[in-house]
Amino acid sequence: MRRLAVVVGGLLLIGGAVIIVVADQQRVTALAEVKAAVVQAEEDRDAARSANYDLAEQLTSLRAVIAEQDAQLADSTGFLP
Repeated sequence: MRRLAVVVGGLLLIGGAVIIVVADQQRVTALAEVKAAVVQAEEDRDAARSANYDLAEQLTSLRAVIAEQDAQLADSTGFLP
């Protein structure tokens, strides 16, 4: 009986150790996935920021053109080119 208890206890100990190792491996894998997702999100943010700056520059130039056209349309004297 004592031998059976030692064998069962040993199996439980080994099983517990295996579960801990597997859980740690899963945690490490999940952590690596999260880090990769953060890096990807930062790259996406930087790309979006760069695109926004480019669009802001285009918008500024378009607003200047619209202002010129509005001035030409509002000129009732005909003196503007």
